[in-house]
Amino acid sequence: MTTIGFIYPDHAAEDDYPLAEQLLGGAAVDEGDIRLAVEHIYGTDKHAVAELLDLGSEARLADGAALLGKHEPAAVIWACTSGSFVYGWDGARDQADRLAAVAGVPASSTSFAFVHAARALGVKRVAVAASYPDDIARLFVAFLNAGGIEVVSMASADIVTAAEVGAMSPEAVVELAVSHDHPDAEAVLVPDTAMRTLGEINAVEAALRKPVLTANQVTVWEGLRLTGQHRLVRSLGALFRHLPDGAV
Repeated sequence: MTTIGFIYPDHAAEDDYPLAEQLLGGAAVDEGDIRLAVEHIYGTDKHAVAELLDLGSEARLADGAALLGKHEPAAVIWACTSGSFVYGWDGARDQADRLAAVAGVPASSTSFAFVHAARALGVKRVAVAASYPDDIARLFVAFLNAGGIEVVSMASADIVTAAEVGAMSPEAVVELAVSHDHPDAEAVLVPDTAMRTLGEINAVEAALRKPVLTANQVTVWEGLRLTGQHRLVRSLGALFRHLPDGAV
C-alpha cells in the first residue's frame, strides 16, 4: 500500500480524490494499492493575493502536514493551484521544499504538477481556462511561462470564491474548458482544485480533440509521480493514458 497525502484548502471539490482513488484501484501497472489521504486546512476561500499568500503560508502547510502524519504518506502535495503560484516560481519552490522538510517526505504542489504534466505529454503551448479573477489568472500564466510553458490564450471567469467554483455544474465545467480553447494550443489547462473536473475530462477531450489538464487530475498524477507509481486510467484523460519513459 502506498499512501499519498494531500493538503486541501477548505471544502469545495475534495470528493474528486476518493473518486480518483476508486479509479486508480482498478488500474494497477505497479504492484500494490494506492491510498489518497486528504486533510484540510482553513482560511478565507477568496481568490485574492493577500488571502492566497496567507492560505499557502509555511505555518498553515505545517499544520496540514501534521494532520497527514497519521496516514504515514510517502509523499505530500499542496492541493491548491492559486495558493502556490501566487508565490511565483522561486517562492513556490521554497514553499514545496519547506513542506517536504516538515513532512519528512517528498512534496510538491498543484502549480508544479501542471508544469510537470505538460512536460510529460510534450506540451509546450497551452490555453488557460481559469475560474479566477483576471489578476489571479495572470499570475498562473506567469508561473507557466517561468516553467517553459507558452500560454497562447487565457480566459478568466472572474469567480471570486472557491465555494462558488465548487458549485459549478458539470455542464458549466465542460463549457468553461471547451469554449476557451485556442487553435494554437496543444492542450487546455483548467487550474482550480475547487472545481470538480474528474468526471468531465473525457467529455472535454472528446470535444477538443486534444488533452485537457485539470487541477485535481494533475495533483493526483503528481503524487503518483513523486512515489514512482504509474496508473493507466481511461477515464482520467490523456495524462493517465500516457506512461513515462522507462515505465512498463
